[in-house]
Amino acid sequence: MRWILLISAALVVVLIWVEVGLRSRFGFGDPLLYVADDEIGYLLAPNQTVRRFGNRISINQYSMRSAAIVERTAERSPSVRVLMVGDSIVNGGWWTDQPEVLSEQVARQWDGIEVLNASANSWGPRNELAYLKRFGCFEAQAIVLVINTDDLFATTPSPLVVGRDRNYPDRKPLLALIEVVQRYLLPAPKLPEAWQKIQKEGGDRVGANLEAIRQIQAIATQANARFLLLLTPLLREVGQPGSREYEIVARQRLLALAQANQSSYIDVLPLFNQASDPKALYRDHIHLSPLGNSLLSAQISQWMSQWINQ
Repeated sequence: MRWILLISAALVVVLIWVEVGLRSRFGFGDPLLYVADDEIGYLLAPNQTVRRFGNRISINQYSMRSAAIVERTAERSPSVRVLMVGDSIVNGGWWTDQPEVLSEQVARQWDGIEVLNASANSWGPRNELAYLKRFGCFEAQAIVLVINTDDLFATTPSPLVVGRDRNYPDRKPLLALIEVVQRYLLPAPKLPEAWQKIQKEGGDRVGANLEAIRQIQAIATQANARFLLLLTPLLREVGQPGSREYEIVARQRLLALAQANQSSYIDVLPLFNQASDPKALYRDHIHLSPLGNSLLSAQISQWMSQWINQ
């Protein structure tokens, strides 16, 4: 009996040590939480700060990856406020420390500028439009919409992943060990059939997303804010063999929309094609590395310099 008690006590000590290590070193047990929304699809839960794999992630009261928005006063009034909208490329995800997200990089290049970051993983233009309809432009003088090629084929917003997909939790796990087991050892939970139908959405998806982009620009125009549309390519589009035929068609439709609406439009594919090592610009097939982000922030800053200095 004594040996059983000793072994049990040792096992408890080991489990506590592992639990503390998983929490302090990797941030397991404290994931970012999401909120389901019938119109937007989902948002990051407001007012949360976590640290994952050593990277700090702070979400403000409007579900932005930005510092809390303080009411403007005569004592505190940045000369320029920019609202950046996008998906995981703008958000930065768990792999990007808060000071290194795209919005923060752009803000550091200017004195007295505030760059807000309204974004979430896997958002498409229709999610982003719904967010702006809900919350407005926050008195921004400019709106920067960053999309990637895949976003042109994004499906309609849906809240079905929240609380079901392990990448979109809506509550904290009881233990860090439980999160590790659920995330890495157990098979992914099956999403409802309704979600599968959304992923197979028919019709003109590209047209629906282009219409959302058009409406986002209209919101910017109504708010008397400048508008920039920026398109990033997938890694396989850089160099050879290049974009697939259906992607080329979608890109041409986006360019035609930008020209028809006289949008400020930057496609960074030609810039990335000049890189001697395109893989160095990416973390994976879609998300940019620090080098890729620096090139992107330089493009945005160059566009901003055309009017900020005025």
